Amino acid sequence: MSDHTEQSGTTGGGPRPEPLRYFGTTWVEHDGHYGLRRAAVAAGSLVTAFAAALVLRFAYQGLSIAEVGGFVNGLVVVMFAVCSAIAFRKTWESYTRRPSGSSSEDALRGLKAIGFIGSLIAYALRCFVEAPGEGLRRAEYEKAKTQYARRRTTRSGNPAHRDAKGDAGRGGRPKRA
Repeated sequence: MSDHTEQSGTTGGGPRPEPLRYFGTTWVEHDGHYGLRRAAVAAGSLVTAFAAALVLRFAYQGLSIAEVGGFVNGLVVVMFAVCSAIAFRKTWESYTRRPSGSSSEDALRGLKAIGFIGSLIAYALRCFVEAPGEGLRRAEYEKAKTQYARRRTTRSGNPAHRDAKGDAGRGGRPKRA
C-alpha cells in the first residue's frame, strides 16, 4: 500500500495522490498537458529503445570482428532476447500490482538491467493506454479517499458534524435551548 497521508494545516484534508514519474499528480484529473506528456514519454522511450538496439548491434558486430565463434554470438543474442522478455513482463506487471517485497525482485535486478530494452518498450506501450502505474495508483487513491470519508463521517463527538437538533453523538449531551 502506498503512503497516503492526511494533509495537516490545509483546508482540504484527506489523502493526497501519489505522484508518478514525468506526470506528477496530473494523472488524477488528466490536466496539465497530460496527453502531451504521455505522447512525449512514449516517443522518448521508443527512441531510447531504438538507440539502445543500435548500440547492441555495434557490440554484436564487435564480437563478429573479434571472431569469437558462432556459439558465443548465439549465446549473446539469446541472452539479450531472454533478458528483454523477462524485463518486459516484470515491468508490465509492475503497473498493475505492487511488488510483493520478496527478494525475487532484487534477484531479477541484474536481469532487468541486461534486458533494459524490454523495459523501455513496456514503458512506451503502457503510455499508449495510460500513464505507467496510473491504474494501480488510481485504485489505491480511490480506496484511501473512501476510507478517509468513512472515518470522517463515523466519528462521534465531532463538533463539526453534530445534528442541528443538538444531538452531540454517542454519549454526548444535547444542547440547551
